[in-house]
Amino acid sequence: MQSPTDDIVSGIMGKWAAAFSQLEAKALASLYSRNAFFFGSNPNFYRGRDGVQTYFEALPRWQSPYVEFTDVRTAQAAPDLINVAGTATFYVEEGAEPLVVKITWVIVREDGDWKIVSHHVSSKTPLIKQ
Repeated sequence: MQSPTDDIVSGIMGKWAAAFSQLEAKALASLYSRNAFFFGSNPNFYRGRDGVQTYFEALPRWQSPYVEFTDVRTAQAAPDLINVAGTATFYVEEGAEPLVVKITWVIVREDGDWKIVSHHVSSKTPLIKQ
């Protein structure tokens, strides 16, 4: 049985995946806080909805992109704050290797709705061997 926190997160992930599959930059940006911090798959840092929209507008226009979220963990850090971690697997071109990243989001209640205030992805490939 899912918790209310899991339901909130899966709802946002569903909207995010649907907008990504259409490469709808404005729809994706609407899921973010006006104060969002965003680190995506390039080295640049983006701020706010305008920054998020700029990031998604600059992506290649793939024919059939989609994302799959797995290993998702959530924690209600405060009444209006949810921590999220998981894996995002991006399929962007048929026959191409998927891009698999670790993803973390911080989701905040803003103006009565839940918005992503922090977005960070990083490589699943180890940077330090132990």
